[in-house]
Amino acid sequence: MSLMSTKQIMEIIPHRQPFLLIDTIEELEPGVKAVGKKCVSYNEPFFAGHFPGEPVMPGVLIIEAMAQVGAVAILGRPENKGKTAYFASINNAKFKKKVVPGDVLTLELEIIKEKGPIGIGRGTAKVDGKIAASAELTFAIGSGE
Repeated sequence: MSLMSTKQIMEIIPHRQPFLLIDTIEELEPGVKAVGKKCVSYNEPFFAGHFPGEPVMPGVLIIEAMAQVGAVAILGRPENKGKTAYFASINNAKFKKKVVPGDVLTLELEIIKEKGPIGIGRGTAKVDGKIAASAELTFAIGSGE
């Protein structure tokens, strides 16, 4: 059973369909780490053009899904309620495996450094226990206004 549903995720982060890219949160230590899942469906809007006849989830959207899991971790802290986490940089992104319809992405992001409103998270996206993508994501916490 999941720790958080899509509805509960939307109470923490501002993303909405079609750009909410995570379905559930399985583990959460606010300010430390989060693990989420994305069930990749053939009906995803990006598959219409990426690529016709050979649907592959765009790598940038895998990174975005990873970042959304990280945003749940950092914005899950009471002092960050109602704020927004923005991308500041993406480093060392690596893509190891295609993500296709029917896959279940397990996304994990751990906050490894923080200084004021800026932080860095190390993330992975796995399918069946195998790494599909990894990256270090730098974020900036904003007011959300």
